[in-house]
Amino acid sequence: MSGGATPSAAQILCLFRSLLRVAREFPDYNIREYTKRRTIDAFRQNCTLSDPSAISAAFSHGNSQLSLLQRQSLLYSLYAPQLLNVMELHSRL
Repeated sequence: MSGGATPSAAQILCLFRSLLRVAREFPDYNIREYTKRRTIDAFRQNCTLSDPSAISAAFSHGNSQLSLLQRQSLLYSLYAPQLLNVMELHSRL
């Protein structure tokens, strides 16, 4: 996207899916679930935006959050403890 143009619905949906995909990459249950929940909440909060500049700003913020999450996911996977969370243990029973 260039020049501050308003993103299309397809671009917004692609961003949403990308954020959820990156959230699934976190090895830690708590961080993974928090990231998914925060993504869904942010998109629900912004779904009523109608001003093109506000939509573009929210989309830009989402893209910067995607880049941040991708870096965090990579770093966390390198240093994450190998212990399972209680919720993960429960789901394996």
